[in-house]
Amino acid sequence: MSIESNAFFECYSLSNLMFEGDAPASGAAAFSTYGFDTAYYLPGTSGWADFSTNTGVPTVLWNPVVQTQNGDFGLRSNQFGFDITGTPGIPLLIDACTNLANASWLPVAAVSLTNGFVHFSDPQWTKYQSRFYKIAPP
Repeated sequence: MSIESNAFFECYSLSNLMFEGDAPASGAAAFSTYGFDTAYYLPGTSGWADFSTNTGVPTVLWNPVVQTQNGDFGLRSNQFGFDITGTPGIPLLIDACTNLANASWLPVAAVSLTNGFVHFSDPQWTKYQSRFYKIAPP
């Protein structure tokens, strides 16, 4: 995959990028010299140090993991919750739905992994017969 020259030039309202695969090749001035905070990439991909050097866009590993084996997963203080760990400072959305067969995911929280950790709890969980959660990029 490659990004053409000037593809995102002067896209001032676009502040972050999220990539699923290896780092794309990019043409000259594919990105403006300001406006991009970060390009997030997934574990198991490569080429991100070169991408950052070539484009001037900082890159950060986006790797949130729900911790299910610690004592904070499940019901606690009459709220359902769980811990999420990963690269410090990465942003994420926590979405919820009530039916996986016909999923309509709705945002529940927007959080950042301060020091690589955040505890999520859902005070609304009792309003639903069942509720499912997923972590998504912002």
